[in-house]
Amino acid sequence: MQQNRKKRQGHFKKKELKPKTENQFDYIRTIVESDVTLCYGPPGTGKTAVAVGIACEHLLSNRVKKIIITRPVIESGRGLGFLPGTFDEKIHPYLIPVLEEMNSRLGENKIKDFKAKGLIEVCPLEYMRGRNFHNSFMILDEAQNCTMEQIKMFMTRIGFDSKAVINGDIDQTDLPPHLRGALQECVNKLDGVERVGVVALTEKDIIRNKIISKILGALGN
Repeated sequence: MQQNRKKRQGHFKKKELKPKTENQFDYIRTIVESDVTLCYGPPGTGKTAVAVGIACEHLLSNRVKKIIITRPVIESGRGLGFLPGTFDEKIHPYLIPVLEEMNSRLGENKIKDFKAKGLIEVCPLEYMRGRNFHNSFMILDEAQNCTMEQIKMFMTRIGFDSKAVINGDIDQTDLPPHLRGALQECVNKLDGVERVGVVALTEKDIIRNKIISKILGALGN
């Protein structure tokens, strides 16, 4: 096990994950203690950064065998197959925020190496049906753009010894009105369910330029 750990970590200095607010500390604690974590909040609060940071730590310490990254693809209401280009070219623009955070933790070369070895897998939601992910750390980013069917499908892919983090901004969605509200409904109905954690981040947790929290506050988020 120690030998495998050395192989995964390689010769690089990983960026340590440190909470910057009390709610971020609660977010980290909830992920560690829960099988499924739902986190919602405005932009810049660290929803993706924290999830990616913990996922990388779990992978490097051999607590999981792989990281699964997914995000809804919304392109004029059509699926990924309608977009031009290779698979990587199609999905890359949607995963830039996640990959940027992962790059800050692992570095570009390590990410390429882990992807080549199957330790990091990018899997669009529409390709997850019928699969089960065991001993994995699963991240569903931008879940406010998921329908209830998509979120259910993601959660039913969670295998043995796996963790899942579902995050999003309930107040920002690109879905048509009749499909909105799935993330909020999941938060309401799953809060209190055993092994499921729910965390709310607010404008006070914004760790980007402070002008963002002022703008969101003035505009009512």
